[in-house]
Order: sequence, then structure tokens, then C-alpha cells
Amino acid sequence: MKPDPLFARWRSEKTAAYLCAAVAAAERSLAGKKLFNDMAGAAEEQAGIIAEEMQAKPVFRPSLRSRLIKKMIKTFGPRRMRAILAATKVRGVSFYSGPVLRPGHPMPTDVEKIGERHRGGGGSLRAAVFGVNDGLISNTSLVMGVSGAALAPDAIVLTGVAGLLAGAFSMAAGEYVSVRSQREMYEYQISQEREELELYPEEEAEELALIYHARGMPLEDARSIANDLIADPEAALDALTREELGLDPDNLGSPFGAAMSSFLAFTGGAVIPLLPFLLGAKAAAIPVAAGLAGASLFVIGAALSLFSGKGALAGGARMLLIGALAGGATYFIGSLFGVAAA
Repeated sequence: MKPDPLFARWRSEKTAAYLCAAVAAAERSLAGKKLFNDMAGAAEEQAGIIAEEMQAKPVFRPSLRSRLIKKMIKTFGPRRMRAILAATKVRGVSFYSGPVLRPGHPMPTDVEKIGERHRGGGGSLRAAVFGVNDGLISNTSLVMGVSGAALAPDAIVLTGVAGLLAGAFSMAAGEYVSVRSQREMYEYQISQEREELELYPEEEAEELALIYHARGMPLEDARSIANDLIADPEAALDALTREELGLDPDNLGSPFGAAMSSFLAFTGGAVIPLLPFLLGAKAAAIPVAAGLAGASLFVIGAALSLFSGKGALAGGARMLLIGALAGGATYFIGSLFGVAAA
């Protein structure tokens, strides 16, 4: 039997109201409590409008998933649950990513400015550095392990290349599936927002105004800006996507791009311990590989300190220690297998 679209929309609004109320109950700030209580009321109002179009008056019972999310909100707090709240279409989650307005911090008054604070740098670079680090540590450990087992250089290269390809393709496939699933979820949420904007423009304008008001803008000014935005359907959808769902519609993520970036980053790190073998270092290949890997780990640790705010020297030393422990452990285990096989 085909599901009733009216019932699905009604249930979505009731679930949003249920979870908004849970967020309001767990929120510590007065502005947050008011925002999410207002959002719960707005969702209830929209559910009531939908219910009037339905022949049978349904009774709402929260699903097991919704009840579990409510418990998680209470346990971990709404801010840590932001990604899950966005996935369940709880309105106003941008409250946890946007600043509360203060004097000297003007409210954006057009759609171009509204999205600016969501566009940040560093995320792709950070992911690339972690990808290189994963490839470096995993393949260095693999190469050290088979070196400890006293395999011939050709066998070490074959094992290292196999580890490189297996890890790179695994990372790429996982990243592709992850980003594609996330993008499909975001696109579905945006399509729902578009439909609601067409059906209930006044209610959507009020929800947008409530978000602006929760950030510190006078309510009448917030309503004026929201009404101006709602008058332009595309600008309104953009603003609602950013402010209600906390998404940047211009940057939902490219599955292929994410997969390729992950593949290249992992490969870039995994090839480093193989270089001495590929370049014919022969007897010195193992210590040279260890030295190259150690130097690279130190550089990566120092680079990661840019994102953590810690000292570069301490970050590099920590990453070098982690890599040395991993490589040393696998070399020792490999040597045990080598002795047993002799």
C-alpha cells in the first residue's frame, strides 16, 4: 500500500515538534529554550493545518527512534547532537553554529551575507592531512611487519603495493558511500523545505524570524527581514536551508570528489615507506624507509598542530612516537613469524 503523503508530512511535523520540545527542555540558555519552544509550537501549528486536510484525525505516537534521540539529547546535550537533529529535520539547529548577535555584530540582511559564516576553510585540508597520515602509518606498519619476517625485497614491495591499493580503494569506497548517503539525505530535506515553503510561506517566514530573534535581533526587525526573503522563493529556500537545517546548499559535498581525495591522500602517505625499495636502496632499504616514515610522521604531526592549537614540536614528536610504536610492534611480530617459519 502506498503511504499517504499527507500523513507522512503530518507525522514529520509532529516528530519535529516532539524533538524541538526535547531540545528546549535540555537547552541551558534562555534564548535557546525560547527558540526551540517556539519551533515546537510552529511545528505543531503546521501539523494542525495538515490534519485539517486529512479525513481521519490521526494520533501521534513517537517512534522508537524519536524516543531514543530524545534520551540522547538529554544525556549528551543538544549541541553534541546537532548532526542527528539536522538529519531528523529539527528546525533551528543553526543556532548551534551561528553566533549570538551582539552590538557591533550586524545581522545579515541579504541571502549572500546569510551564508557567509557557514563557509569556512580548513576542513578539506585537515581531511587530506589525516588521509596521508592514515596511509603512512598503516603501510609503514605493514612494510615493517613483513620486513621483520625477513621477506625478500620483491615480496616486501608486492605486499606494500597490495596494502596501498587495498587501503586506498577501501578509503575511497567508504568515503563515496558516506558522502553520497549524506548528500541524498540533505537533498531530501531541502526538497521538503521547498514544498513547505510553497504550502506555508507565512509559517516558514515566522520560523526564520524566530531564529534571527534568538540570535539577538529585535523581533519586528527579524520579521521584516524574513518577510523580505520569503517574497523571493529562491532566496527564501536558501535562507531556510541555512538557518533552519544548518546546511550550505552550495556545498553539500561531492561523493566522487571525496572518494578521489581520500584515495590520493591515502596513496600519498602509503607510498612513502615503499620509496627506498622502489628506488633500489637494497640492503639499506629498511632503515631508509623507517627514517623517511619517521620524518614524514613528524611533519604531519606538526601540520596537525595547526588545527589543534598545540605546539608544532610537541605535535610532531607525539605523531613520531605513535608511528614508531606501531612500526616497532609490527616489526617485532613479523620477526617472530620469520623465526617460526625458518
